[in-house]
Amino acid sequence: MRRDLTLAFRSLRKSPVFSLTAILTIALGIGASTAIFSVTNAVLLRPLPYRDPDKLVFAISELKKRNVKDFPFSNAGFLDLKNGTTSQFEEMAALNAGRGTAPQQDGTPEQIRFASVTPNFFRMMGARIDFGRDFNEADGQAAATPATAVAGAAAPPTQRVMAILSYSYWQRRFGGDRSIIGKTLPGPNNTEIVGVLAPGFELMFPPELNIDRNPDIWFALRLAYDNANRNQVSLRLIGRLKPGATIEQAQSAADLIAAEARRNFTIQATSGYAIRLEPMHRHLVQEVRPALLALMGAVIFLLLIACSNVANLMLVRASLKERELAVRTALGGSSWRLIRQMFVEALLLSTAGAVVGLALAWAGIRELRAIAPAGLPRLDSIAIDPAVLAFAVIAACVAAALFGIVPAVRAARPDVAQVLRASGRTAGLGRSGLLRNAVVVVEVALSFILLIGSGLMFRSFLALEQIDTGYNAHNLLTFQLIGGRNGRTPEERAANQRNIQTRLSELPGVQSVTAARPFPLNGLSFPIRWGTAEAANDSSKFQAADFQMALPNYFETMRIPIVAGRAFTDADNVPERTGIIVDTQLAAKAFPNADPIGKRILIRARTQEPEWVEIIGVAAHQRLNSLSEPGREQIFITDGFVSHGAATNWAVRTAGDAAKQTAAVTAAIKSLDRSLLVSDIQTMDALVDKAKSGTRFSLLLIGVFAVVAVLLAGVGLYGVLSTVVRQRTAEIGIRMALGAEPQSIFSLVVGQGLRLSAAGIVIGLAAAFGLTRVMSSMLVGISPTDPATFAAMALLFLVVAAVASWLPGRRAAALDPLVALRDE
Repeated sequence: MRRDLTLAFRSLRKSPVFSLTAILTIALGIGASTAIFSVTNAVLLRPLPYRDPDKLVFAISELKKRNVKDFPFSNAGFLDLKNGTTSQFEEMAALNAGRGTAPQQDGTPEQIRFASVTPNFFRMMGARIDFGRDFNEADGQAAATPATAVAGAAAPPTQRVMAILSYSYWQRRFGGDRSIIGKTLPGPNNTEIVGVLAPGFELMFPPELNIDRNPDIWFALRLAYDNANRNQVSLRLIGRLKPGATIEQAQSAADLIAAEARRNFTIQATSGYAIRLEPMHRHLVQEVRPALLALMGAVIFLLLIACSNVANLMLVRASLKERELAVRTALGGSSWRLIRQMFVEALLLSTAGAVVGLALAWAGIRELRAIAPAGLPRLDSIAIDPAVLAFAVIAACVAAALFGIVPAVRAARPDVAQVLRASGRTAGLGRSGLLRNAVVVVEVALSFILLIGSGLMFRSFLALEQIDTGYNAHNLLTFQLIGGRNGRTPEERAANQRNIQTRLSELPGVQSVTAARPFPLNGLSFPIRWGTAEAANDSSKFQAADFQMALPNYFETMRIPIVAGRAFTDADNVPERTGIIVDTQLAAKAFPNADPIGKRILIRARTQEPEWVEIIGVAAHQRLNSLSEPGREQIFITDGFVSHGAATNWAVRTAGDAAKQTAAVTAAIKSLDRSLLVSDIQTMDALVDKAKSGTRFSLLLIGVFAVVAVLLAGVGLYGVLSTVVRQRTAEIGIRMALGAEPQSIFSLVVGQGLRLSAAGIVIGLAAAFGLTRVMSSMLVGISPTDPATFAAMALLFLVVAAVASWLPGRRAAALDPLVALRDE
């Protein structure tokens, strides 16, 4: 083997162009596949960083009749599930999360992220307390409204709320002072610090739930069983299965609990209340799994194309060495000895390609982190770890086998007598022509599939660009206001909002100011019940709609068209007025053949039972939660309808670039109330761009892989045709000597290239019809078998094939027959 390695190294060193080409080609395939595998490994394959993560299960509430698929639980709903599944679950924990403010050492407010959890949460998840103590059961007993120091809810004076700090917040806010245990957390609430969490623990929930991964403060959640408040939902649930228990058994128990709730409570019955249990890891990645599998498939195709290209190079190289190999065979060399020598060459090329590919992967991973969508789970853990290194080694070995074994076996079995009798320098090239052609057809087919995938993603991105969001995102600055002096009465809160609106409106370049909650594309969604008159007697007729609380000038500032009726006025912004605005989807569903203006519907927004409200306007439908999906119908109410101050997401319409107003807006807010904190300030264009990031990410990667694949396929086709021209030099010379025109010679070569490409395209078309269906969830406004995309990509590939065939054809047509025959 040592002699084989030495001989292979010397042989490859004597052919630097071949060696460098093969190494770079393999490096592209291994580098791309390793980079994408690092993402797949971190997101799909690596276990979650919790104790026995395979036993963890998300419990998800659904309202099937209202198309609400992921709904929080009420206190009573959680306790029902916890108490009714003790045979299947060791433990079940609940939490809710949010953001608020807390005073820093200088008294200025700081935004913090908080989570309220049941006392068993950290023990169930396997989190470690660095010092102090964990929550105990007494911390979760007694039960009024769960209080947090930052959520604005004041705890009873005699009831202390227990808190555990994150390690990073303890370091940042308290400078690593270990004496804080037992002290009161700064703020208006009676909150005692009982411990500090060890570093590294984080929450992992689907990104659409908008739950921060690294809360600064954790509060002990106090829960009471209260049937009267089953409509007050805020809890997310995680359970741990008992040893031997299956999720199917747990789901059966959960189904019984949901059925009992439907029998006993009207709303649960009429809404189609159900409980769905999902393995935690599977639920976390279900949105990104199709895209990652598609990308992984794309890079595997790219690696196969690279191997095909190098295999063709090796076949040509073996053919050119056929006389040498025949001589060695005639002198007693065994076939195994020759196969081993050539395979060692392939292994050396593959190893060098893997080393270069790992360098490319390292650089690629850095770029992937920069361009990956924010919702990609565990993005910060993407790295070249031992699993990724093992993948690169396996990929290198497989690549060596793919492009090394067949050429080696083919070259190690020469017809000794025929080879030694043959004349001409290119005699050996003819005997592997069929195999080289087959490899090129496969290469073209794989490249064409990638090209179709990139075409479908491109069409999806164009569809996203053309979607009517329902609002004008340009020149709009958005932010959230947290904390501040909210005011004790509705009148005081309304006055505070007017002051903010007036102060911001006075800034140079500001055209209008508004506020709403939730805000388009900010990750929040508040579905409520609505129904027409028939729902008053039959509650099963209620449906779900997303609703927004907004200031009266919301539609003017957002430039949302009012298609019927009118927009809100200041007179509407009081609890006594019950006028609402609905979107075109709800109007069409509620009153398909009538004018909805002046009609009444039932909604449940501020009372336990639905109340009658009057439609005063119809607005264009907004893309509220996603650009790719239209979403539910929408209802707009004024901020004062529920409680002044509820609309905390603000928008400032400017005459020019909205981003330039960031400093001025922040300063204006501080001049009104230094305890107000401006959070998440960004342009609306940035929010829209973020909503496109997942499609753009897939488009960019698949597009790059497709371009590389097509170039490799073009180079492979060019190499085969160049070899054909060399192989048939004598034939071409004879044809031209007998009167063949250069144009006919050109057509002969180009025709062969187009025939090979057409065969590959036909195979690729058949495969793509099945394979592109896995991309369905990634596409927007286009079918995975879109005929126009398939036809356009086929035409594009034929153009590439024609260019790749043109150069060898031109060279063949320019041959001097005398020179060709003399050389041969």
